[in-house]
Amino acid sequence: MALIEKIPENLMRIQEQIRAWATKYARRPEDIQLLAVSKTHPASAILAAHQAGQRAFGESYLQEALEKIQSLANYELEWHYIGRIQSNKTRDIAGFFSWVHSVDRLKIAERLSQQRDPAAPPLNICLEINISRQDSKAGIDPDDTRALLESIRALPNLQLRGLMALPAPYPDFASQRQAFGQLRELRDQLNQELGLQMDTLSMGMSNDMEAAIAEGATIVRIGTAIFGQRQQKPAELQ
Repeated sequence: MALIEKIPENLMRIQEQIRAWATKYARRPEDIQLLAVSKTHPASAILAAHQAGQRAFGESYLQEALEKIQSLANYELEWHYIGRIQSNKTRDIAGFFSWVHSVDRLKIAERLSQQRDPAAPPLNICLEINISRQDSKAGIDPDDTRALLESIRALPNLQLRGLMALPAPYPDFASQRQAFGQLRELRDQLNQELGLQMDTLSMGMSNDMEAAIAEGATIVRIGTAIFGQRQQKPAELQ
């Protein structure tokens, strides 16, 4: 993990990169949200980032996340769930998170809708798309996205915000842009065909953030460049 005192400096550097690349690709920096991926890092690291101005944090391991959410309950933080979702975890995800980036099944969307408190703001969701069609990756095949969207769009207590993808780790910039461009084109096509207003593209991490911004990312998910190398996974996930 990065030294705690380095986190504000790291955040400042990443925000400067976001502003520079937004300008380079004719984007507005304020349209690009930095999501600090804090999974496996302690609450003290999240608090250091919060004190430096960061508000949105991404978690993948539910038990670990709940402990941090509870320990930091007195701070104004926005929690995003970005990991794979098991059916028996949906109640806590629906109850403690503002965003879920990794919906890829109708059953999961239905459970999140049923278990979200109707008095709470709608749960913002993104559909996870297997944009590179990798057998080892979670997510919906791009060709199956329309049918799933048509089933999800009417569910109560959910706000369908957009699409998320974790493309194959292409080493070259052109291939990175092509993958992210495919996700943007898919979102725009679905908006037009289904009359939707999805405004979110959750894409881009520490190693491919520039390509994602170039292709329209509205949320970039950055962990290592803020917090350093991930710590070991929580014991229950070994």
